[in-house]
Formats: sequence, C-alpha cells, structure tokens
Amino acid sequence: MTRELVAAFDARADALFARLRGRPLADRVFYTASALGDFGLIWVVFALLRALRGGRTNERAALRAIVATGVESLLVNLVVKSLFSRRRPAVVHDHPLPLRQPLSSSFPSGHATAAFCGATLLAEGDRLAPAYLATAAIVAASRVYVRIHHASDVVAGVAVGLALGALGRRLAPLGRR
Repeated sequence: MTRELVAAFDARADALFARLRGRPLADRVFYTASALGDFGLIWVVFALLRALRGGRTNERAALRAIVATGVESLLVNLVVKSLFSRRRPAVVHDHPLPLRQPLSSSFPSGHATAAFCGATLLAEGDRLAPAYLATAAIVAASRVYVRIHHASDVVAGVAVGLALGALGRRLAPLGRR
C-alpha cells in the first residue's frame, strides 16, 4: 500500500511539472538551478558571499555552512544513498540543456538535502533568509523538473536537509547576535 501511495504521489508531481517542461524560461531556470546545486556549489558561493559582508557572525555562519555542506555530502552520498537502491526516473527524452547524470541511488535527493541544510544554516540571523530558502526550494524542485529524481526523493531530501541544518545549528551555534 505504501509503495502505491508513493508511486501515485510521484506520478502526480511529475504530471504537474510536465505542464512546465519545454518552456524556455522554465527550462533555463530549473536546469541552471540543478547545475548550481551540483556538489553543493551554490551553498559554498552563498556562504562566501555572506562572509564577504563582514562581521564575526557572518564569517562563522559561512564557515559553518561550508563545513556542514561537505559533511552532509559525504554522509548522504556515501552512507545514506548506499542503504537504498532506488532507480532514478526513466529518461524517455533528450534534455534540452546540459545535465550531469548521477549514477548513485535516487533516494534521497542529495541536491535537496544540501539545499535545505545549507539554507537552514545560512538563514540563521540573516535578513537574506527568505532568499536562501527560496533558492533551496528551486534547487530541490529542479530535480523533479529535470527528471533526475522522483518527487518523494526530493521530499525525503528536504526533510534530511532540514534535520541536518538544525543539528548543525545546535552543534555549532553562532553565539550572540
């Protein structure tokens, strides 16, 4: 029963994204977001930009996010994904823009995990918090759009990322603001 519910959820989400696929602007936004999420690149860039704004809190937040992104990547991609062997969605068409094709398990989405872990850590005490979280949502959604992940992989990745971000905040607090 659970597999059927997950399959139905994934099919419904894919059908919603199918309405956007093939539109040049949507293709550009989601394929770019997916590429920027590769190896947590966008979170390292955002962390460096936060550090460049100066101040001890910004520097600590940036360092914490960069370290956590590395730890998250190792944990999710080498440990968690090895526990699952979920196949990625079948590619039945050519991609309109370049896309790196990962070979690891589809579950959970490493892009979604990194996105929400990085956004959670960078958002603390920062007026740009909504931008970090919106970017995380776009990066996560991009994985369904480009058909590299099932929607349920992304939902699980978001949950893991939020949990790891909360753990990172607890283990490495920024201190007083």
